[in-house]
Amino acid sequence: MRYWLFKSETSTWGWDQQVAKGDAGEEWDGVRNYQARNFMREMEVGDRGFFYHSQKDREIVGIIEVIAKAHPDSTTDDDRWECVDIKAVKALSTPVHLDAIKADERLADMVLVKNSRLSVQPVTDDEWRIISDLGGL
Repeated sequence: MRYWLFKSETSTWGWDQQVAKGDAGEEWDGVRNYQARNFMREMEVGDRGFFYHSQKDREIVGIIEVIAKAHPDSTTDDDRWECVDIKAVKALSTPVHLDAIKADERLADMVLVKNSRLSVQPVTDDEWRIISDLGGL
């Protein structure tokens, strides 16, 4: 299993909306960045990810699971763009704010710290364990 981070603005798609989709989940659509798309192409069913509220909240709030491998994004006719489907698994007991991530020296090399604009990004096993611990899991 690999780990990932999925970023979304709460005004576009938030954790509560993801949770409301239940086990059916939802496409992680609308990604128009080649690197983020390529990361989704690497994902396998069962991979886990952090759900991150970007913009004003800037915090990891939950854990998701990939439930469908990369497929054409239904929001465009352009066949360059693909997405995966995800479902909510569990909310973090304590959201982990970007400031806390940046302040933790163990997370200094995290993609979120070095390239905060990338909407889909990998998370290492160590980063997963550290953030899960900070989030009360």
